[in-house]
Parts: sequence; C-alpha cells; structure tokens
Amino acid sequence: MEIIFLGTGTSQGVPMIACDCPVCTSPDARNRRTRACIHVVMDGLHVQVDAAPEFRLQCLREDVRQMDFFILTHGHADHVVGMDDLRRFCDLIGGNALTVYSTDEGMARVLAIFPYAIAERPITKGYAAFKLTPMPEVLELPQGTIRSTLLPHGGINTLGLVFEEKSSGKRFAYYNDCKRIPREAVALAQGADAVVLDGLRVEPHPSHMNIEEACAAAAEIKGKATWITHLTHGIDHATWSEKLAPQGVQLAYDGLRVRL
Repeated sequence: MEIIFLGTGTSQGVPMIACDCPVCTSPDARNRRTRACIHVVMDGLHVQVDAAPEFRLQCLREDVRQMDFFILTHGHADHVVGMDDLRRFCDLIGGNALTVYSTDEGMARVLAIFPYAIAERPITKGYAAFKLTPMPEVLELPQGTIRSTLLPHGGINTLGLVFEEKSSGKRFAYYNDCKRIPREAVALAQGADAVVLDGLRVEPHPSHMNIEEACAAAAEIKGKATWITHLTHGIDHATWSEKLAPQGVQLAYDGLRVRL
C-alpha cells in the first residue's frame, strides 16, 4: 500500500494570503501546505480521497495518472471544489462517470455545485461526470476492504476511513477534519500500520482537534506510526517535529509518500 499526501494544509493554506509570519515566510518546503487530500494505492487500486482547490497542481506535482474511484469525506469547500479537475480521470476511464462515495451531506453538496456532472457519461469529452453513491460501512473490493465511520466535525459528520490491503494485510486509518474520535472509530483503527489524524493548531478549535488532542487520540489508537495533517501556519514543521518525536507522532507534509 502506498499513501501519497497531496496536501496537508487547512482551508487557508500555508503560506496564507497577506501573512509574513515565520512559517509563511519559511524557506523549509515542508511549511508550504496546499489544502488536505490524499491518494491511496492499494494492490494497484487507485483511490482519491477529497479534492483540494489545488488538486490539479497536486496531481501534476506527484504524477497521479490513475483513479478508480473517489471518496469525499465531507462537502466543505477545501475538500470539494477541486472535483472539477476529476474531468481528466473521466477521460482516462473511457469517458464514463467516476464513482463518488460520500455521506448524504457530501453528495448533496456535490449535486449543488456540479449539477451538470451528475450523469452516466460526461456531456461531452473533457467534462466531468459523477455517479454519486452512499459510502457503505464496509466496501469490499478485490484489492482489499475500505471501512468507514462517522466523525464529528462542527455541525456535520465527516467520513473516517480505514483501508486494509488484501495482499499484505496492512491497515491505514485516515481521520481528517474531526473534533474527536468516537469510541467505535478508535476500535476500528486500533493498531493500524499507519494513522493520519487532524491536528489543526496549538489552540483549541470548535470543530478540529488541536495538536494535544491529536496526540491523545494517537495514544489511544496505538497505531504503529501516526502523522498529523490539516496544519495551520501556527505549526512550524521542524520545531514541532522535535516536540512530537518523543510521543511517536510525526507531522505530514505535502509530497510525503508512505509505503506499507
């Protein structure tokens, strides 16, 4: 299994517009964060999770050339607006609709933003087409299994995802955009080979975990390796990597590739 971190930033991105703070002006490339989304390759199956506003540029940077289906964790702008660039992947699967799994809230948002794209095939070559499908609790595939659970995120629930690759048995949990990890979600991710958690900033936030809460969740899940994502400009990569190392937690960064 391979996990490609296309983006690891918040809705504002880093550097932030009109900000001259030490992180936004840092020469460290790990502090340059596009909006959070990932690409997972599981026994040759390519799954894209969310589409940031920079999705096209992220795909070019990381040479993403294949997509079998798409999972939208929730309908907030920093995760959905890049879906227009999925049009190229519709071309690459023979001009057919791309299956989009999501929650009811996520599907409603896609329908509201992209009503012209809800079809079996694109209107014409080069356009997007989406087949909206509710994300099941267990998605069984020849290449493995993707399990989903709901995570609280302000006034909505987002999808937490646990991938299990058939050939290797490796497990990967992606719990982004959430205020806490419910008991059933902790159990689902327990002992995973890799865990990715929302950890917005140092200060508390009403709909995201902060760094302290993310570290507490990591200790509860007991994954073999844990990365924190969805980081603001308040988190300098080098400084916080040193602080978190004793807890066995790492900071993700754009372009990071994890192979299990």
